[in-house]
Amino acid sequence: MTEPPAHALTDGLPRLRHPDGTPIRALVVDDEPKLTELVGLGLRLAGWEVATTADGTAAVQRAREFRPDVLVLDIMMPGADGVEVLGRIRSFMPDVPALFLTARDAVADRIGGLAAGADDYVTKPFSLEEVLLRLHRLVQRSGAAAATSVLAVGDLVLNPDTREVTRGGMPVALTATQFELLRFLMENPRRVLSKARILDRVWAYDFGGQSNIVELYISYLRKKIDAGREPMIHTVRGAGYILKPAEPG
Repeated sequence: MTEPPAHALTDGLPRLRHPDGTPIRALVVDDEPKLTELVGLGLRLAGWEVATTADGTAAVQRAREFRPDVLVLDIMMPGADGVEVLGRIRSFMPDVPALFLTARDAVADRIGGLAAGADDYVTKPFSLEEVLLRLHRLVQRSGAAAATSVLAVGDLVLNPDTREVTRGGMPVALTATQFELLRFLMENPRRVLSKARILDRVWAYDFGGQSNIVELYISYLRKKIDAGREPMIHTVRGAGYILKPAEPG
């Protein structure tokens, strides 16, 4: 699989939480460590809690303890195959949605997997972006969670409802205008935004060419968001500004 960085795949996904604010939980069961690591990383970056196991029999006990909101199951694995695992988990969690992730790609296998109770079926090799999107949709349809208005890009999180901003878990204090500028940047991650477009969106009127107000407020944000950290706000010469997750140090 050739994928963009996992954090890039989560930017367009809704931020899902339980009604009480706790994270969504996923149990990923596959005997390929690299696969469970990849899917787990993508879900963790989306704010989910993830448990993994490589053994079908162990997966049943893990489900009893972890109480996942969604299952990702390989069909062919040690201990017990995915169909058997799903049946045993559904005996005590009858409504938990499940996605089969398997190398079996024949039509008969797909039909058999869905007939066995799977809610979705993805074959290997797969697109991580597709798997993450399908899992989000399964959880939303199950009623376990709903999308929130929280914006997250990398370790930068903005909550429009509480007007709280954190980076790496640390609070960032912003003025009202700084908050609106950051919100606009975070609503458009990895997109170059011109000064004119920023003026129109954040200030809602034309400054008569005084685009230096944008430069000034970008400098304010950089001091609060990027100071002492890997930068997230970048200037694209002659084009505008772009916000994207910090590169690993």
